[in-house]
Amino acid sequence: MTQPSAGERQAHADPLDDLDRAILRLLARDPRAALADVGAKVGVHERTVARRLERLTESGRIRFTASLIPEHMGEGLAVELAVRCAPGTLNETALALAARPDTRSVEVSTGAPEVFVELLVPDHDALLATVDGSIGRIAGVTDIHTAIVLRLLLTANDWAPYEDEPTVARRGLLEGIEPPEPLTVDDLDRRLVALLRHDARMPMTRLAQELCVGESTARRRLARLMRSHILHLRLYAEPAVLGFPVEARFQLTVEHRALDAVVRRLAQEPAVRHLVTVTGRANVLGYASHRSTQDLNTFTARVFADLDGVTAAETAVLLRTYKRVGIPAASM
Repeated sequence: MTQPSAGERQAHADPLDDLDRAILRLLARDPRAALADVGAKVGVHERTVARRLERLTESGRIRFTASLIPEHMGEGLAVELAVRCAPGTLNETALALAARPDTRSVEVSTGAPEVFVELLVPDHDALLATVDGSIGRIAGVTDIHTAIVLRLLLTANDWAPYEDEPTVARRGLLEGIEPPEPLTVDDLDRRLVALLRHDARMPMTRLAQELCVGESTARRRLARLMRSHILHLRLYAEPAVLGFPVEARFQLTVEHRALDAVVRRLAQEPAVRHLVTVTGRANVLGYASHRSTQDLNTFTARVFADLDGVTAAETAVLLRTYKRVGIPAASM
């Protein structure tokens, strides 16, 4: 295995204090909030907020991200791969997969020697070419299982461990409300998101200058995107940094008659931070974050036993994350 990143080491050596958490909680709600406003709400000067934020970002423990969500826009195929590896090749295979521009997440877990990959491809032909071609030819790969994401239900954007209220997406899933029709985006919208991906807190004046539009236009475009479900603009922190070092991946085989009830029940659990339905026998895939293995044990015993219509359940603990939200771990 590769060595832990500097951010991971720092997470254990220098835990967050109450002020750090208060600042992150506010910025998680509004990643572009003015530091003066954040300071006023937590009772410190904005310079103190700036110093805290600089320390956390420079250590790699947090970052700000922005992206359009292809699944919500109907663009391309999101695919979950389980790449089986020959003994002794797991790390090298994971590194090779993390280096690919078409992978969004890469991780290894307990269980069989497999690398789990979230992949985005344009269409079915591209998926076949990728699986049978470039990935299938990686030294050490012995088998590949593919599952196409049918519905993206919850993302890490909906994991808010210190919040009392569910996010809009989680509440909609709980109440059985279908997501709205996606916005139509143009080149200006995509350029705006690309700038935010580079610097999610870029001042509005600078955004307007880079886009060669008036500030009111840039402000209106950003507000429109942020009100929608197709843009994720957020503060991201590794779960371990926030006090949840145990991450679990679970797969459920659910009878179709019970599928809606099962995903709505899972959405009730704040620990669940990613949830999709996929093709294949195991048709529900999710991730959950926990404070300890005992918490994970309690979660699985309590929640999975309560799911009517589940005929099989498999849980694995993540051992190493090589790539998350499209960023290789070495760059975090």
